[in-house]
Amino acid sequence: MNFYIVDVFAESKYAGNQLAVFCGAGVAELSEAEMLLIAREINYSETTFIRSPDRRYNGYDVRIFTPKKELPFAGHPTLGTAFVLQQEIIGEKVDRVILNLAVGQIPVTFNYHNQSADILWMRQNPPTFGQVLSAETLASILNLEVDEIDAKFPIQEVSTGVPFIIVPLKNLAALKKAQVNPDKYFELIDTTEAKEILIFCPETYSDINDLSVRVFAPSLGIPEDPATGSANGCLAGYLVEYGYCGEAKIDVRVEQGYEIGRPSLLLLKAQRNQEEIEVLVGGKVVMVAKGEFV
Repeated sequence: MNFYIVDVFAESKYAGNQLAVFCGAGVAELSEAEMLLIAREINYSETTFIRSPDRRYNGYDVRIFTPKKELPFAGHPTLGTAFVLQQEIIGEKVDRVILNLAVGQIPVTFNYHNQSADILWMRQNPPTFGQVLSAETLASILNLEVDEIDAKFPIQEVSTGVPFIIVPLKNLAALKKAQVNPDKYFELIDTTEAKEILIFCPETYSDINDLSVRVFAPSLGIPEDPATGSANGCLAGYLVEYGYCGEAKIDVRVEQGYEIGRPSLLLLKAQRNQEEIEVLVGGKVVMVAKGEFV
């Protein structure tokens, strides 16, 4: 099998979120257990497998694995795999690549600069909003004081395919300070649909960005993720639902990964169309390595 390593939501190499993408004749022969073993061997947040170079229902069959389990959808694997499909399998400029994932077909559109793919955008499923959680509960899990959480907005489960608990914080000091208490975290997720937590605040490391984010996913074997497209899609829907930015639509720059040395940039666009919120998440993908798995 051929494999590719890309950095997703990265402005340059060795930033953003790492992704390994496998393709070739051998991929179709892999069992689910074998794909999981390979994902554990790579040990990135996610590894993807392009099951065939041929399209089915106008899209490409792709499966996504963390080191612990398969996921129905994830953001940076979707963008990174679409980039590899365009660069290495399709081999020419296209406006759109569709991935057939467990949650359905997810389209990724391409913007080009000097004939090279520049910004990739994925349209996520419309967000759904689940249970609201207490500030006291999340403060104890995140080792924060209750008054470091922004009480003007709810702590809530939100999903665009994979659910996340969205937690608004007041400032960057609280964001930096946050640290997951494993015992209390695993006690909570026994009672919630969402198993991962996104925290965010309106203060940023870089003046040109709008929000700063961290994502914790211990249940997936990921203590902290450097760039999380699925979680930020949930955040985009949340921002529109509660008018966080003061408008009915958003177009914001989100930084993530600074605390773990993998600075990332995610671009979020969202607006309400009739009864649904339309969510787009974008960013750059950088090729790092190519090779053969034997």
